[in-house]
Amino acid sequence: MIVLELGVGQLIDADGRGPDSPLVGSLSDAVRIAQVAEAAGVAGLRLLDAVPGFAVLDPTVVASFLAGRTSALGYLADVSTTHHAPYNLARRIHSIDRATGGRAGLVLRPGEGDEVTDAVVPDAAASDSKERWCEYAEILRRLWDSFPSEALVGDQEAGIFVRDELIRPAGFDGRFYRVAGALDGPSSVQGRPVQVAAVTDASEIACVVGHADAVIVDIAAAPLADAALTTELERRGRTRAEVALLGRIQVPPGIDADWLHDQVTSQSLDGLVLTLNGTIHEFLALIESAVSRLVAPGPARSLREALGLAPVAPTAHPPDTGTSATPSATPNATPGALPGAADARSSVGVGREATA
Repeated sequence: MIVLELGVGQLIDADGRGPDSPLVGSLSDAVRIAQVAEAAGVAGLRLLDAVPGFAVLDPTVVASFLAGRTSALGYLADVSTTHHAPYNLARRIHSIDRATGGRAGLVLRPGEGDEVTDAVVPDAAASDSKERWCEYAEILRRLWDSFPSEALVGDQEAGIFVRDELIRPAGFDGRFYRVAGALDGPSSVQGRPVQVAAVTDASEIACVVGHADAVIVDIAAAPLADAALTTELERRGRTRAEVALLGRIQVPPGIDADWLHDQVTSQSLDGLVLTLNGTIHEFLALIESAVSRLVAPGPARSLREALGLAPVAPTAHPPDTGTSATPSATPNATPGALPGAADARSSVGVGREATA
């Protein structure tokens, strides 16, 4: 599968733009890219929240806007743990996921504390950004699993609105965060939004694999990533098919489909995340000439299915706050998969948390 990466905003510092800066376009450019990408069979767009030299729009707002102008394309919003309370972010992504029929996901990036979080952190000595990431990712999973769709009954004759016994409050008490309640709406058709981790090298996979549905790794580190991912998943009693491995690569204009296909098959990847330091015209040409030859448009489906991942059923939360594996999933053969690539894979209490 193919995911395209871009930011939406405007240039504010031409000198600050690096030679490898991803493409940043206007909102109208993004609409055109999204529509062309959807027609070509692209799985989704990764929307960035920071690009050197540019002021970019909030990717969750951009995803909401673009989703109303497409019907099958998925959206992955890049968000840092900094300045985003877990409950608030979980509810925001969850709302997009429900409104789009299961086409939303999140690339969660490790961040530092902020003035609000630091004021109420349960453990003042906690400072490791990777540990913070794991806590945050676990909270997101618990919240997204807290209100399964079958809990919403709406039986007027029986006088039952919600089956309270199916609601699972997050009940998380960690070093960085405390979150008590459940979300205030049922899950989408894909069970929960897709949670993605972006790593720079294979050594970081062990940290994120307990929570990630997909892992994005720089293409230079891809040769070691598949073995590291397989080993770590097996250690946790999971299979390689449960997590999609995507190689991020900055492609030069004019690259052909055969070269992109070779990147997938030669490095045991499940797909690619493509970024381009060029023009909107060059990006559209890449989609229409190369990407469209790698994937085939399929029927409207969830982002989880587009990434080769099976829908998940919410599971009971573990009694502790440590890293836990997500439920096992049976891999699906996915429409639009890359040729030759492996097929991947009473009342409700409102959530309360101690961070803002």
